[in-house]
Amino acid sequence: MYTFNSRIRYSECDNKAVLTLGALLNYFQDASTFQAEALGVGGRYLLEHNLVWVLSSWQIVVNRYPGLCEEVETGTFPYAFKGCLGYRNFLMRTTEGEVLAQANSLWTLLNLQQQTMAYPTERIKQAYETEERLPMVYAGRKIAVPEGGVQEEPILVRKHHLDTNNHVNNGQFVDMAMNSLPADFVIGQMRAEYKMQAHLGDELIPYVAKAPGLCTVSLQNRDGRPYAVVEFAEKEADRECNDEIR
Repeated sequence: MYTFNSRIRYSECDNKAVLTLGALLNYFQDASTFQAEALGVGGRYLLEHNLVWVLSSWQIVVNRYPGLCEEVETGTFPYAFKGCLGYRNFLMRTTEGEVLAQANSLWTLLNLQQQTMAYPTERIKQAYETEERLPMVYAGRKIAVPEGGVQEEPILVRKHHLDTNNHVNNGQFVDMAMNSLPADFVIGQMRAEYKMQAHLGDELIPYVAKAPGLCTVSLQNRDGRPYAVVEFAEKEADRECNDEIR
C-alpha cells in the first residue's frame, strides 16, 4: 500500500472544524496520483502514451471525520485489473491506527486520441502490485435515481471546476451535489457514478430526490441526460438524532 502522512488543515474543514467529505475525496485522489508518480506511470508517462485514467465510480464510507490539526495517514492500492478497468481501494486512518474512512473505486483507461477504452501497457501492469481488497461492505456501482424529485437551480461550469484533463473533476461533481443536502445531514456514505464529461460553459441541472436518511442528486443536462449521479446516506446515529429534533 502506498501511504502519505498529513495534518488536517483549516482550509479543509467545515464550520465544525472537521474534515469535509470533499477534502477527504481530494486526499484519496491525491494518494492515487502520488503513487502513480512514484512508480513512474503518472501524468507525464500517460500523456506520452496518449492515455488517461478516468474515474467511473466512487464508494466512500466514513466512520469518523478527523478534526482540525489531527494527524492522519492516507493510503491506496489497486486490487484488480480487468481488461481496461482498474479497481482501487483507499483508506484514511489516525497515527494510532483508527480507520477513519475507506473507499472503493473503479477506473477506466482511455486512449485520448481515439477516445476509446485502452488496455494497460506492460509498464503499467508491472509497476502496480495488487493487494487483497479492504474488508468493507461493497455497494453496487449503478445508482438508481428515484422518481418524484425536484429540479434545482442550474450550475454553470466555470474554470475552477476543471482539472488537467479540461473537464469537470470528479470531486467537483460531488461538491456540487452536496449543495442540495439539508444543513444537518452528516454523510456516512457517498456513492458516485460518472456518466459523461462536463466542460467549460456546460450547464448542470441538479435533480434531487430525498428520502429519510438518503439523498440522491442527478446532475443533468437540459435533455435530462446525467453527467453524474451522487447518492448520500446519512450516518445512522446522526439521522436518529435529527429525526427526534424534527
